[in-house]
Amino acid sequence: MRRTLSLGCAFMLSALSFAGLPKQSDVLSAMHLANDYFMQKYSDPGKPTFVKKERPSNLWTRGVYFEGLCELINIDGQARDLDYLTRWANAHKFTPRNGVTTRDADDYCCSQAYLFLYEHTFQNTGKRAPEMLLPTRQCMDNLLNPVPVAKTSKWTANSMEDWTWIDAIQMGLPVLTRLTRILYFEGEKDCERYAEQGWKMYEWTRNQLAGGLFNELEGLWWRDKDFVPPYKEPNGMNCYWSRGNGWVYAALVRAMDNAMVARHSGPANLEPKGEYKWVVQDYEPHFDDYQRDFCKMSYALARCIRKDGFWNVSLHDESNYGGKELTGTALFVYGMAWGVRHGILPKKMFLPIVSRSWKRMVKYCLHDNGFLGYVQGTGKEPKDSQPVGYDVEPDFDDYGLGCFLLAGAEVYRLGEKQ
Repeated sequence: MRRTLSLGCAFMLSALSFAGLPKQSDVLSAMHLANDYFMQKYSDPGKPTFVKKERPSNLWTRGVYFEGLCELINIDGQARDLDYLTRWANAHKFTPRNGVTTRDADDYCCSQAYLFLYEHTFQNTGKRAPEMLLPTRQCMDNLLNPVPVAKTSKWTANSMEDWTWIDAIQMGLPVLTRLTRILYFEGEKDCERYAEQGWKMYEWTRNQLAGGLFNELEGLWWRDKDFVPPYKEPNGMNCYWSRGNGWVYAALVRAMDNAMVARHSGPANLEPKGEYKWVVQDYEPHFDDYQRDFCKMSYALARCIRKDGFWNVSLHDESNYGGKELTGTALFVYGMAWGVRHGILPKKMFLPIVSRSWKRMVKYCLHDNGFLGYVQGTGKEPKDSQPVGYDVEPDFDDYGLGCFLLAGAEVYRLGEKQ
């Protein structure tokens, strides 16, 4: 059954003004400053990356960056940004890393940006570009009907058991749910199978892997089977890694967003600027399940925010590598801002958090030249890639920017006009 989510416009604007959110022009300036620094540093988006070894530039870290760039294009639409995205996608022929038979969610994270470009092209030209869609679809078909695996493979015969680490939920769930959305509006029968596959994989990670990686009681996620109890943080609390929880939080946002169509959307059903009414489509029967987890996480995260507006890398142990950290903080701001804008989270509680945390990231993390500090490098727990600092460059400098751009785009959509 379709439902309409709407916000009272006048009340919304008065609440936003009270919350002291930044002007849209200030948010855009911060986003462009950080993004321009990156694009100047990596002028050829198709060129391989090199961190200890060479990797193609459609690896997951770069995929997360392009997720953020897509949102910047959505709200500002500068030709240089779209050109950068297009050159990157063309360089990889819109194909997941390691080809269409991969089952590693890190490999198909890049497909989120490919799908955006497919829709954006149709929105602006009225023409479909099937070559942009086909490789991603072939890859997702492989999840529905996996090819036989060798005994030495790390994958089981059942692809629903692929997401053994919570980061994978963010890398993969938005691809499956967005593909259903696209095919639904193109009139394809049985397109719900992709979103349903995403739900089955999410549910297995949530409830079955190692007894379930989501702790319903505390509203947070263990990163993988190695961190469920009896594993504890130095202070004796459960170990909840900030960015790992940020990945799931962002995935829930994107899964729900993929089920919501703006009332005034165009031919590609992309959300127009200033939209405040949406219809939840009946091709996503698990919307309420995702929303329930999103709300549980939101309140849990609100309880463990630091006084300075950041979140610790260890959400329940500030003594374990305590300090500012951007990636988890940005993903939480992204989700909370989206939740407020869609009327799912109460403004009175969450708007001040969003406003303060965004302003603190800009003030304490963004250098004058656009470099972002306080980004924890790759890893899976609080101790990895330490120390994190203002002048410390992480091993990969792309996904932190992607998180920052995701947050900025949602803060922009909430923010006051000049």
